[in-house]
Amino acid sequence: MLLDAASMYFRAYYGVPESITAPDGTPVNAIRGFTDMVARLVSERRPTRLVACLDLDWRPRFRVEALPSYKAHRIAGGAPDTAPYGIPEEVPDTLGPQVPILLEVLAAAGIAVAGAKGYEADDVIGTLAARERTDAVSVVSGDRDLMQVVREDPTPVRLIYVGRGLAKAETMGPKEVADKYGVPVDRAGEAYAEMAMLRGDPSDGLPGVPGVGAKTAATLVSRFGSWQELRDAIVDTGDKRLSPPVRGKLAAAAPYLSVVEPVVRVAVDAPVEFSDDDLLPAEPVNPARLAELAQTWGLAGSVDRLVAALAR
Repeated sequence: MLLDAASMYFRAYYGVPESITAPDGTPVNAIRGFTDMVARLVSERRPTRLVACLDLDWRPRFRVEALPSYKAHRIAGGAPDTAPYGIPEEVPDTLGPQVPILLEVLAAAGIAVAGAKGYEADDVIGTLAARERTDAVSVVSGDRDLMQVVREDPTPVRLIYVGRGLAKAETMGPKEVADKYGVPVDRAGEAYAEMAMLRGDPSDGLPGVPGVGAKTAATLVSRFGSWQELRDAIVDTGDKRLSPPVRGKLAAAAPYLSVVEPVVRVAVDAPVEFSDDDLLPAEPVNPARLAELAQTWGLAGSVDRLVAALAR
């Protein structure tokens, strides 16, 4: 099980009241919510291996160099776009300080974290999923971009999509992605990424192709076997799979289409580094430290639930 840690702690922060505080009044709502989510996932899904994947760079240089608009609107007031643990400048003041504490809780519990310098958590997840040849993989995230990692072979990869919360989680595989977005099931993950390139995503600063929405994008990627095949058809006026009006829209967006692929596709070759072995322990590796953190930060209930889930 691969956790998109930032996606989850953002959702925990907004899903748990900020009135949940430590004895000294420090908000710990994100820590409580995240820890409870992990406990529930471990109890219900029973993974044998678990990794919390981090954003060590939330706006990687290689993506910004390809497309300067990538997440540019998220940099508040021209502030530097770097921060510890990849936390962007727009993060609420009361969330940022909770992340180091959360990482201490995970370390004391014995839950591995992983990151890659210069890459986002999506890339860490994409790389670890691509490497796996033994076990089925579950990816937990509220980020639709990770629908592109689903597959059947050589081992199944599923996205547990928690965009509406863990209680309403959707398990997405190639069939579910194909049914939901109208892309080919035999290459659903790859086709989802191509659809995203065409339609764009304002939340990530991706302009997309003007005049091409989600339905048109899905239709286009369904007609071609690869991104390169689609791009070749833009200049091949004899390729009848593109109508003249659509070809004109794509041709006008040629500069964007020539650079967007590495921006949208998750990396599968990131230099991932682990804090520890990814085998999920049956008990905390440092129970004394975990108990100390629980007392200091008022996390007793959440930590108890996590410990009980590990014992399973």
